[in-house]
Amino acid sequence: MKILVPVKRVVDYNVKVRVKSDQSGVELAGVKMSINPFDEIAVEEAVRLKEAGVATEVVAVSCGTSACQETLRSALAMGADRAILVETDAELQPLAVAKLLKAVAEREQPQMVICGKQAIDDDANQTGQMLAALMGWPQATFASKVVVGDGVLAVTREIDGGLETVELKLPAVVTADLRLNEPRYATLPNIMKAKKKPLDVVQVAELGADIAPRLRNVRHAEPAARKGGIKVADVAELVNKLRNEAKVI
Repeated sequence: MKILVPVKRVVDYNVKVRVKSDQSGVELAGVKMSINPFDEIAVEEAVRLKEAGVATEVVAVSCGTSACQETLRSALAMGADRAILVETDAELQPLAVAKLLKAVAEREQPQMVICGKQAIDDDANQTGQMLAALMGWPQATFASKVVVGDGVLAVTREIDGGLETVELKLPAVVTADLRLNEPRYATLPNIMKAKKKPLDVVQVAELGADIAPRLRNVRHAEPAARKGGIKVADVAELVNKLRNEAKVI
């Protein structure tokens, strides 16, 4: 079984995000970038399935500029077998990424696509679902456990009421949640091996996908500064302030 794992290059989760002075976007110059944490979990799960003998090949794929090769090398160092970069300098929104992944999946013919449930930059939580719809495949989102059977996939997912287990026929799309696993650290030998693993670069024109943006960002702004709290003497004063000042009751 071949597993396709989309990965995204995002601002590192340890970095404090700053908005550009003209409010046109987020400041990326000189900022540390890394693999999206949820995609890292997806890579780890795919590698574990391969180590368990369930999968035969793990292919990492990313869409974006040439700088995304660094992100793909991180996935290769974790254990992916090879990587594909769909190279473009254009702005990529979730639907565009889903269309590009569909084109790659049609070429690669994977039996499963595992991706992070969302990226920490836009928090859209759309690409996996859109890809499943475009492919006509079943999907299981927010996965906390994945068990592969004979032509089927049992996925335990987190819902508001607790846990839900669904069974899907392969091929299928799965989006990884935070508690699916704990990603491994790439060792130095594996980092060195990753440099020699195949990484193919594909241009958008070769895939024939329409990546024109459907949305326009008007402006970006920092969240409002949080005001300091106050102490109240008793419950009566608390209720009074909630009713007359905060107007929430």
